[in-house]
Amino acid sequence: MRTPPKEEQNESPKHSKAKLDNLDEEWATEHAHQVSRMLPGGLLVLGVFIITALEMGSEFQNTLRRLVFAVEKSVNKKRLWNFTEEEVSERVILHFCSSTKKIFCRTYDIHDPKSSAKPADWKYQNGLSASWLSLECTVYINIHVPLSTTSVSYTLEKNTKNGLARWAKQIENGIYLINGQVKDEDCDLLEGQKKSSRGNTQAANHSFDIRVLTQLLLNSDHRSTAMVQICSGSVNLKGAVKCRAYIHSNKPKVKDAVQAMKRDILNTVADRCEILFEDLLLNEIPEKKDSEKEFHILPHRVFVPIPGSTVMLCDYKFGDESTEEIRDHFLEMLDRMIQIEDLEIAEEINTACISSSVDTEASLDNTDDEQPKQPIKTTIVLKIQQNIGVIAAFAVAALAAGVSFLYFSD
Repeated sequence: MRTPPKEEQNESPKHSKAKLDNLDEEWATEHAHQVSRMLPGGLLVLGVFIITALEMGSEFQNTLRRLVFAVEKSVNKKRLWNFTEEEVSERVILHFCSSTKKIFCRTYDIHDPKSSAKPADWKYQNGLSASWLSLECTVYINIHVPLSTTSVSYTLEKNTKNGLARWAKQIENGIYLINGQVKDEDCDLLEGQKKSSRGNTQAANHSFDIRVLTQLLLNSDHRSTAMVQICSGSVNLKGAVKCRAYIHSNKPKVKDAVQAMKRDILNTVADRCEILFEDLLLNEIPEKKDSEKEFHILPHRVFVPIPGSTVMLCDYKFGDESTEEIRDHFLEMLDRMIQIEDLEIAEEINTACISSSVDTEASLDNTDDEQPKQPIKTTIVLKIQQNIGVIAAFAVAALAAGVSFLYFSD
C-alpha cells in the first residue's frame, strides 16, 4: 500500500526523492499505525517496501532497519494481546531498485533488537488473495472501569486502557463456539467440509459463525480477595460489537480461527476508544462539572471488499461523517479507490458517554434507556487520520500470514 505524501511534497513532486533525508520515520510509523486499524483479525502489518534508485549500501540498510523496528513498535504499542512463541517474528523490507529493476528482500527478527538482515527469496503466488476463510462474531460488552482517587493523575485514556486490559483477560480465557460447536483447538477447522475433485476444500464462500462465552466467576480453585477503593468516577462501555477475522484456507486449525477472532475483538474495542480520545483531545471539548455525565459518539465499523478477494478491510465512522469521507480515507490510507455502494455498515449509529470525574459511560449501541435523548456529538474530522502520510517512494506493506518466504541457507 503506497503511503500518501505530505502536503509539502504534493506541492514539490520533484523534490529529491532519492535522498535518505526524505524518508520521514515518524510519518511512516504513524501511517503504519493507521493502516493497522483498518485490518481485521488475521491480518497484520508485516513490513515495509520502498521504491528508489538508491543502492543497498550500509547507510541505506541501517535506515531501513530502524524503520522496520519503529513500524513494529508503532502498530503494537496499544495492543491488548501479545504474540505467541510459535508465530513468525520476522518482519520484511522489500526494496525495488528503480534503476536496475531488481527486487531485494530482507527480514529482521523483531524479538532481537540486535538482529541483522537475512536475505529472503520473494516469490509471487497465484490465487492467494481468494483463499481465505471468513469468521464473523457479535460480542456484547459491558465494561465498567472505576476511576480511583489514586489514579486521578492519570489521563482518562490511560485509566480506560487499564480497564480494557482486565476485560481482555476475559476474552482471552473465553470459550469459543464455532458454528455452535466446541472443537478441540488442534482439530482441522475444515474437518467434514466438502472437497472439490482436486481434493481441495472449497473455501471461497465459507463463513463461520463464532460465539464467545466468558466466565462470570473464577474457578473454585482460584482464590480472590475483595478490595474496596475510593473512586472519583467511572467509565462504562456498553453495547454490541461486530467483529470479523480471516484465516488462510491452507490446513487451518481451530486454534488459528480462535486466535484471529480474539485479536479482532480486542483490537476493534481498543481502536474505537483510542479514536474517540484522539477526537476529544484534538477538538478540545471542555469537561463538564463533577456532578454531570458526559455523552459522546463512539465510531461504528464499516467494511469494504477487496476486488478479487474474499477479504474485507474496515474503517470507523462517526454518526455525522459522510460516506464520501470514508471513501476518501480509504484512498488516502490504503491507496485504493472504493465504490460508495460497496461500503457495508456493520452497526447502527452508536452513542457513547464519558465524564471526566463522576460517572462515565460509553455505549456501542443505542438501546440503553439511561442514554440522553440528545447526546453530545463529537466532531467527526479525525485530523490524525486525515493528515497521515509518508514520502511517495515509501509505503507500508500490509501482508498476511499466507505470504511465504524462502530463506537462503547459511
